[in-house]
Amino acid sequence: MIVSNPVDILTYVAWKISGLPHERVIGSGTHLDTARFHFLISEKLNIAPNNVHGWIIGEHGDASVPVWSGVNIAGVNLKDLHPDIGSDGDPEKWNEVHQKVVNSAYEVIKLKGYTSWAIGLSIATMSQALLRNQKNVHAISTLAKGFHGIEEEVFLSLPCVLGSHGIMYVIKQTLDENEAKKLQTCARTMNEIQQSLEF
Repeated sequence: MIVSNPVDILTYVAWKISGLPHERVIGSGTHLDTARFHFLISEKLNIAPNNVHGWIIGEHGDASVPVWSGVNIAGVNLKDLHPDIGSDGDPEKWNEVHQKVVNSAYEVIKLKGYTSWAIGLSIATMSQALLRNQKNVHAISTLAKGFHGIEEEVFLSLPCVLGSHGIMYVIKQTLDENEAKKLQTCARTMNEIQQSLEF
């Protein structure tokens, strides 16, 4: 399991160097970002975070992709109630939730100098899923080639079922056109960086 940043690039490097099958090489990816996304949405709606279902996918960092088209509470899709959710034209400014997710690590580093507890808990949750074969779904960095029009051999976060042998399979979400384009842009950017690596 790769936790260091840049996590998506380092997960790719670990996969290439190790020779392990891709499902056995796991990066922490957007696991923590997704948890923060749930928390911030829950605050805005005044409900418990475990009742929020939604994902941050793609690159761990500034170019991460919030999947607004899939955010739901008790099966009620927020995009059905609020078609502009997460867009620049959204009068309720839901896109600020994603910006807070992106900025949260920077804020912790500014105040404390480093991050530790949140990522530690995130890794403990993933480790428990592996050790206990829980088969829970986690947003983690995996080989993304072949998903959502991605042609490059890159590691990005997607919702994955995690069990005792690693990533059992990837959940293929239904993304809207804008989300798919952002994810494909992440893949191209990662691929460009990877082309400059020598190992």
